[in-house]
Amino acid sequence: MRAARPDPEIVILRALMDAGDAYVSGTELAETLRMSRVAVWQHMEKLREQGFTFETARARGYRLGSTPAQPNAALIAATLPRNRETSFSLEVLDEVDSTNDEAARQLAAGHRAPLGVIAGRQLKGRGRLGRKWLSEPNGNLYLSLGFRPPLAPARMATFTLWVGVSVTKLISTFCRTEAKVKWPNDLHLDGRKVGGILTEARIDADQIRDLVVGLGLNLVPPTGGWPTELKPTATSLAEQVATPFDANRFAAALIGCVLNAYDRFVDGSFQDTFADLWNQFDALRGREITLIQGERRITGTARGIDDSGSLILRTTAGKTERYHAGEVTIAKPGR
Repeated sequence: MRAARPDPEIVILRALMDAGDAYVSGTELAETLRMSRVAVWQHMEKLREQGFTFETARARGYRLGSTPAQPNAALIAATLPRNRETSFSLEVLDEVDSTNDEAARQLAAGHRAPLGVIAGRQLKGRGRLGRKWLSEPNGNLYLSLGFRPPLAPARMATFTLWVGVSVTKLISTFCRTEAKVKWPNDLHLDGRKVGGILTEARIDADQIRDLVVGLGLNLVPPTGGWPTELKPTATSLAEQVATPFDANRFAAALIGCVLNAYDRFVDGSFQDTFADLWNQFDALRGREITLIQGERRITGTARGIDDSGSLILRTTAGKTERYHAGEVTIAKPGR
């Protein structure tokens, strides 16, 4: 079981970030952490090794200079709301087979939930139906969060949809752009896929043993551009957002968003806003689509989702049908 006390490096970063342009004395940091000034200095040296810089002034103390550009566990944790300081653990890895698999391994090993895993590169990244997810080390965000929800499996039908629309709202707000959620688990910008969500669970007879929510987000395009087969359908935040953004701040906001969405799902309060949010960010509503289920193709107009998360489709035959699974393609304008 991981320790509940805040990590000293997180406490140091939070104090310096809270101070803004002001200096924080070494004595103040030592008193807060209940350790010697030498021990504080040693922790700051560890932060320097991670890419942080600090300004020092005699008799005044320390001020935060620059921060790492790549995801950093201490910086992300220090940016999270204070109520998450000791209740959430995060690991940032250079490379992993899959962040979902690593989060599942940590849960199986008894690590306290909720927990998070971020990787710079996935060797076996995947999406729905086992599809490969391009996971090269070019600055994109590969994140998985692990939970142990006290819920029956039947309660989880709309969980991925709720997380998806919550993340869509966050992207729209944080990046000042119009994001959409495409049933059942794709995130879109300008009609192209910018990310996806993969939810996986280990289920006992009447209880979910543990749950992993994986998010892959394209922050920048691949080195050398998108592969030919992905050019018409894929995009990145950097291609759609006019102003640059801080990857660590965004990662912290994203983690906070998913943690809050999980809490609201478990206590049931998500139902107060779920329908309205879905209608606001739905990429399919009112559009002509084709739903693919194996060899079967059903064409019609999307009419949103029902309370169970099923897609409502007004077919070309004039019937209103509901589908809980399938792949959706959107008809091209003018067709």
